[in-house]
Amino acid sequence: MKEALVSKGPKVQIVDSPIPKPGPDQVVIKVVVSGSNPKDWKVPEWRDTTQNQGDDIAGVVHEVGENVFEFKPGDRVAAFHEMVTPGGSYAEYALAWQHTTFHIPKKTTYEEAAAIPLAAMTSAIGLYINLGLPQPWNAATEPIPVVIYGAASAVGAYAIQLAQQSNIHPLICVAGKSTAYVETLIDRGKGDVILDYREGDEALVEALKAAVAATGKPLLHAFDAVSEGTSTRNIGRVLAEKGKVSLVLPGPQPGDVAESVEVSGTRVGRAHVDAKDFAFVYFRYFARGLAEGWFRPQPQVVVPGGLGGVQQALEDLKAGKANAVKYVFRIAETEGVE
Repeated sequence: MKEALVSKGPKVQIVDSPIPKPGPDQVVIKVVVSGSNPKDWKVPEWRDTTQNQGDDIAGVVHEVGENVFEFKPGDRVAAFHEMVTPGGSYAEYALAWQHTTFHIPKKTTYEEAAAIPLAAMTSAIGLYINLGLPQPWNAATEPIPVVIYGAASAVGAYAIQLAQQSNIHPLICVAGKSTAYVETLIDRGKGDVILDYREGDEALVEALKAAVAATGKPLLHAFDAVSEGTSTRNIGRVLAEKGKVSLVLPGPQPGDVAESVEVSGTRVGRAHVDAKDFAFVYFRYFARGLAEGWFRPQPQVVVPGGLGGVQQALEDLKAGKANAVKYVFRIAETEGVE
């Protein structure tokens, strides 16, 4: 099979590899569409490795391993591949654990499904494990102000949608040129607002303070879906004492937040370590949300050329060109794939 390996740069090479075999509790999926994430270029930079970095799978079950009870060959599925392990989604066939695999509803396309796994699970872990916010089946009964910084990113957008299901309001969303997209996700009737970071840090912090004051409650929860530049520092200037902030990247820098603030990293890899049950439940909840229409995939841009387009897509991700979209790849468009 054809497989794309990503090195530092990013530099992508397409090679011929054997089709993976499933172990117990694993599923091999014929990939129809692969998604992509910023970590796909960042991890090779951090670790100086060469590997198939794709983790968002959408396709058809090819083979199942021992103990697999939900899936059979031919099923339309999406899955979150275990990061930095063999069998990634930048290939004709990929490997996933059954607990991070879910059925795709009939009305959901492969392109839409490929935009979900890693980012949506990051959002769920950030909101519910790290910040300890009420889950959808035990929804909030009183206002809980939450800042979502980077609201137009995939992680931010999914966090907004999950917060809506949990009746978490008001949401104080920070975005830039994609504010119109965020507007489609929030509920202004319940006090949700959007603040534009392009006004500058001082103006943003003042706007955040005003938005928090308008709630009449202290700000105890923030989800930083950016975690770069001044995002965490700006949050730190409005977060109440003993508040919580969840970050998607390592940090923060000294002085960004008060010592009393609880800082946690939103490590999506926990879905394959100590949060397996959580991931099992939420991936199936995402599928239900897709079927019912309240959970909407991040808009997709199909990059031409299949695996041959991964290089350009990762370069564009590195350059910050993906605004409120997910780059996805139709594997059948890859040169040499039959």
